[in-house]
Amino acid sequence: MAVTINISELKETLELTPSDQNIMLVGKHGIGKSEILTSFFNSKGLKVVTLFLGQMADPGDIIGIPSKVEKQDAKGKATSRTDFTPPYWFPQDGQPIVLFLDELNRARPEILQTVMDLTLNRKLAGKALPEGSHVISAVNDGEEYQLTDLDPALVSRFNIYEFRPTVEEWLNWAASENLDERVINFIQDNPTWLDGDSKGYKGLDKSADRRAWKHVSDIMLKVDVIKDIHKRLIAGVVGAAAAAAFIQSAQQRKVITGKDLLLKYDKTMKTVEKYQLHEYAILNESVFRFLENTKLTDREKKLAAKNLGQYIEFLSEQKKKEALANFTAIFEKGTYDKAVSFLVANAFEVYEMLNEFVSSL
Repeated sequence: MAVTINISELKETLELTPSDQNIMLVGKHGIGKSEILTSFFNSKGLKVVTLFLGQMADPGDIIGIPSKVEKQDAKGKATSRTDFTPPYWFPQDGQPIVLFLDELNRARPEILQTVMDLTLNRKLAGKALPEGSHVISAVNDGEEYQLTDLDPALVSRFNIYEFRPTVEEWLNWAASENLDERVINFIQDNPTWLDGDSKGYKGLDKSADRRAWKHVSDIMLKVDVIKDIHKRLIAGVVGAAAAAAFIQSAQQRKVITGKDLLLKYDKTMKTVEKYQLHEYAILNESVFRFLENTKLTDREKKLAAKNLGQYIEFLSEQKKKEALANFTAIFEKGTYDKAVSFLVANAFEVYEMLNEFVSSL
């Protein structure tokens, strides 16, 4: 069984692994492998070339097209040989690239034979990738996929990791991308729906995945009142069961976000005062996500710091100790570095209060 890593651990793995060692990521579809790799290596100034091997019908898609090259030797005698015109993606400027071989275990056997030389010698049809290039592959794992068995000799050429982003990492990403808060809160409250259920998959059954919830958000951002057509649309994205659970959640209550609490405190507290513990837990996480991912003006920083102090004071005075303990636990676990920095710079009294609360436990 491969070692399991999350997003932050994947980034550390990419940072620490020498370019001459290949990496294979095992995981479900739609969990952000390509996006994370592209973002990471682009920040390092490296171009990421993605090849979907499962879609390739011929090795020529990787190694290029053969052509006859005629030359004259030193005595003027004509000679000829077969060479391969490099494919469109092959770097011509000598600069290293990151070659991402997606769907490796969906590839035809003849495609996999081509990959063998690439992973061992960094060569394709005799042409070497530029020094410093990386080769990374991704494979799906599960009975629901139509897969090709991989040769043990090929597998041995990779460092293998099971890539499994945490729900918390997805929620933080969702906040940074401004996904609809109803989607974010639903997944926070019902994390088992994030990756759906592939058990008993048949034919065209639709199941939820992380990419699909982004699509749901794109629909919901334009929706104030949920109608029957919206239910049908969402069922087509994540499946009937996930859609029903989400719609029920979205219709049950108006979502109070961290942004609402910190920037419109007086307008939101009448609702917040009636919250149950699990609703405070959702709101608390939303506060941290907002501070972690939002650029605030100086005026907004002052307002947010003031209202955060009032909220913590409310939790203390109204004997909402479990809700305060939940807020403190989020603060203590260190997931939201930028949010904690905000407290230090703009709401130091709250920062000290939370530290004192931690010490008293």
